[in-house]
Amino acid sequence: MRKTPAVVVEPKLAVIITCFNYERYVGRAIQSFVEQGSDACEIVVIDDGSTDDSWLVIQRAGIPAFRIPNGGQRAACLYGLGKTRAPFLLFLDADDELLPGALERILSSLDPGVAKLQFCLTCVDSTGTVLADPYPALSAFRGQDRVVNEILRSGVYQTPPTSGNVFRRDVCEILHQCDYDQAVDGVILLAAPFMGDVVSLPDSLGLYRVHGRNDSGLGRIPQAATFERDLRRFRSRLAHLRVLLRKLSPGAALIEPEKTYYFQFLEFCAAILRGSRVGGKSFLGLIRSLLIEPRSLKWKIANALFVAATFAAPVSCAQSLLAFRLSVGRRAVRQILRAPAGISRC
Repeated sequence: MRKTPAVVVEPKLAVIITCFNYERYVGRAIQSFVEQGSDACEIVVIDDGSTDDSWLVIQRAGIPAFRIPNGGQRAACLYGLGKTRAPFLLFLDADDELLPGALERILSSLDPGVAKLQFCLTCVDSTGTVLADPYPALSAFRGQDRVVNEILRSGVYQTPPTSGNVFRRDVCEILHQCDYDQAVDGVILLAAPFMGDVVSLPDSLGLYRVHGRNDSGLGRIPQAATFERDLRRFRSRLAHLRVLLRKLSPGAALIEPEKTYYFQFLEFCAAILRGSRVGGKSFLGLIRSLLIEPRSLKWKIANALFVAATFAAPVSCAQSLLAFRLSVGRRAVRQILRAPAGISRC
């Protein structure tokens, strides 16, 4: 009697975990996937040349994994891209986790017309203690025009960190062109809305761990160098997006980076953290760019008041105000005066 061949289920979503010296957390990231129990998902872990015991932890998990020479996040994600076949991908940082039921919720919202799906993340510390409400505060929607218009007008939009995004595979292929950038949540965040629908879920489906080594700088005293790096990244990403738009959306008028509130706010922060006074002309330009942002009146008033107070304060006090604002914690004032929320640190 012949046995009936086993039915091979093609995965719909691939979770790619990249790890560099996160032996303390990577096991929890992997376990958070395993506990989902989803047959519609595949997983691969890429150890990016860790020098601690990360690879030993990964091997003990018994899931598909590869160890490569250290090349940065983008190189590791691209390696994982080549080792998976699902049409959608989630790049889960090794220090983050998925919450129970996350993959089921994500899968139910995916179809070929979706270029990107995004969801909230709950900020926790190294021990898993919740630090703040789910971030960013996302509304539920599906579409293109809303996000496309925000990007063209301000160069940014409301989007979570890396682990809170799912991308269609063709969007991820753009990463091959990004040799100017080691991060994975860069230009593809901006290009995706021009390639299909964005699905936004208001639910928190993952944990974003703040522990002092985050690339964003969260959990550390703000440094001018971090803002200066983000300024360079922002310029490069908008320049790349401008090239992509020639094919994706010919005739689209993308704002110059220097005219955006995001760019001017980063310059403002960098100057203060260097111990410099911000000139009146730069301050007025920042206020003007803030007022034309496609945001609510409440957001504009709150941010204008914060910028004005920081501008008027002595440098040492201004630095303290920035440190308070960019800290992570359940502070009602901070929820109102949050750094250009709506801005991916891209």
